[in-house]
Formats: sequence, structure tokens, C-alpha cells
Amino acid sequence: MKEKKLDQKTGNWKRPFLGVLVVLFLLAASVVLFREYVLAPKVLEVGVAEVSLGKVEAMVANTRAGTVKLRRRAGISPQIGGRVVEVPIQKGQAVHAHDLLLRLDDSVQAADLDLALKSVAAAEARADEACFAAEQARRELKRFLDLEKRGITSISKLEELESQRDRTRAGCKAGRARVEEAQARIQLARAQQRLTVLRAPFDGIVAQVSTELGEWVTPSPPGLPMPPILDLLDPGSAYISAPIDEMDAERVRPGQVVRITVDSRGDRVFSGHLVRVAPFVEDLVEQNRTVEVEAEFDHVEDTKGLLPGVSADIEVILQAHDHVLQIPTLAISNSTEVYVFSDGVLRRREVRIGLSNWQRTEIVEGLKEGELVVTSRDATAVSDGARARIKNGTD
Repeated sequence: MKEKKLDQKTGNWKRPFLGVLVVLFLLAASVVLFREYVLAPKVLEVGVAEVSLGKVEAMVANTRAGTVKLRRRAGISPQIGGRVVEVPIQKGQAVHAHDLLLRLDDSVQAADLDLALKSVAAAEARADEACFAAEQARRELKRFLDLEKRGITSISKLEELESQRDRTRAGCKAGRARVEEAQARIQLARAQQRLTVLRAPFDGIVAQVSTELGEWVTPSPPGLPMPPILDLLDPGSAYISAPIDEMDAERVRPGQVVRITVDSRGDRVFSGHLVRVAPFVEDLVEQNRTVEVEAEFDHVEDTKGLLPGVSADIEVILQAHDHVLQIPTLAISNSTEVYVFSDGVLRRREVRIGLSNWQRTEIVEGLKEGELVVTSRDATAVSDGARARIKNGTD
């Protein structure tokens, strides 16, 4: 078949040359696409945060979970044994100080008190009799001494009367002492009777009642502890006991402000203050050496319904700076290095930092308000001048 050549009249090229032109075009397009999508630097996706003004705090936190404890919690049992005749309270009931919690049968103690009262009356009668005899002996001796002045005396009689006076005086004194003894027995009997009654030592909630009307209760024998009959707790005395790392022991002191979170209260944050720092370091097997600290709530109402034993955490505020430039702490690498996102390019920047915690860090020098710093990135691909774009959903 004969090749077609350029038509001299129409000016059309021959078909072979047109094919070469198409191939060259495709090759050029392939080179452009290769350079654009294969050789071009990869565009990184980064999370960013804005440099802004805010508050930054230096703080320390407990190294392990702290615990909610109570300052006032009492396991109560009678000091003597007896039969329960009254239990006017029940589990979960709120009581006030001095309210009746339990009463034992006091018939024996009442009889002892009655006997003591009667013993006082008898002792007083005997004392009156002895003192009357002493007064009579004194008068008799006085009359004899008057006779002695007139020369009508007998030495033996005088000695007898003096002896009688002294003896009856001593009897009177002994009688009065027996009255005091009997009165003391009254106090003892009343004290014994009071032991049959249990009253609340403070305002609180009855957490446990382990006896019933008519039961016999027995006090714990020496050296053998027994479970208490009643468990009374004061929810308003709740505090947090938590361990602080030994490295921070000299940075914390009573009176410092703390933030408290309780596991059972979700994300709620409570204000409080440090009240105690243990004067020794606990050295427990397979655990870091720590110092035990105690923190109390600023507002008693925050402790309402708080169960002792639940986990809690504290943050002790050491220092705070307000209205300063700050960024997320995770944006800083190598202590003083950040990457700033600007016009699709990352720029490495050296900064000088101030106060810092695990969330926010104060920037003293090196950044301006409104700039964007990288907070999440592929660390192996980040470099000064790298192309980047902001990841969706970042600050």
C-alpha cells in the first residue's frame, strides 16, 4: 500500500509524522506527572494548636492512686456485757452527737446504785452518832477541867476523859470518811449504769448495726479484738491520702492549693489544700519511694455522699503565671524546639520556656500570639522547610 504524503494543495502532513507527535506529547505528560506525584516531596498531615494567652501552672501529682479516708470514724461497742433492750437507730441513719445508739439492761446497775444511796444514808447516821459522842466527850472533859481549877480533880479521871475525847473524835472523823466513801460508791454505781448506754460521740452516719433487740453482747476480751457493734462515720471529715514521689518531697508543704479528682465523681474537679506532708519516706518493695501527703476539701458540701476507700488524685499547685503565652507541652521537642506551621510549610523554631506541666507550657521567647505550632506529626518526616497541611479536627 502506498504511503500518503503531504498534499501539496491542502498542506496536510503525512500520517507517520502525526503519530510521532502524539507519542512525544504522552511522554512529556508522563514526565510531568512523575515529577508531580512521585518525585515531589510528600505533604505531611499535622495537628496544630494556636499560640495563645492563658494561665500556666507548675504542679506535682500523686504517683499512684490516692484514697478517700475519714478523719472521724468509730467502731463502737459497749464496755460491758449485757442484754440489748433498745436500738433506736438503723443502718444509714444520720445522728447527732450524744444521741442514743444502744441501751443494755441496767437492772443490776440500778440495784447497785440504790444500794449505794442507802449506804450513804446509813453511813451518815453512823457518822452523826459518832460525832455526837465526840461532842459529849468534849463537854465532859471541859466540865472536869472546870472542877480541876477548884481543886476537885483526879489525875486518872482526867486521863480517862482525855482518852475518851480523842477516841470519839477519831470515831467522828472515821464516820465522815465512811460517808465520803459511800458517796464515791454512788458515783461508781452511776458510772457503771452509764456503761449500759451507747451515745454518738459526734455527728455522723450509722454505717453498720450488728445487733438486734434482745441479743446478748459481750465486750472484747484483752488481746482478742472483736468486730464493733456499731460503725459510725462522719462524711464531712473526708480527706485524700496520696503518695508523692520523693523527688518532689521538698517542693510541697502544708497550705498549698490542690485540685482533687475522685474516680466516682467523673471529671469533676474539687478545690482543696494540703494539710500534711509526712516527715519520712516510705520504702515499699517493688514500688517507688514516696512521701505520703494529705489534702482536705475546701468546701464540706463537696464531701457529701463520698464513700471512704474510693480512689482519688490530687495536683499540688506549686506556682502559677497568668496571662502568658502558652502552648500544649507536647508541641515541644528536645526541650526548646517547636515547629511552626505557616503557608503550608514547617519552620523549626527555638523557644525559651517558663513554667510547664504535662498539659501546657509557658513561652517566654520565640513565638507570637496567633502562630500555629505542630502538636502531632510523623516525627521521622518532620524537618525544617517540609511541606505540610493541617489535619482535620485539630485545634
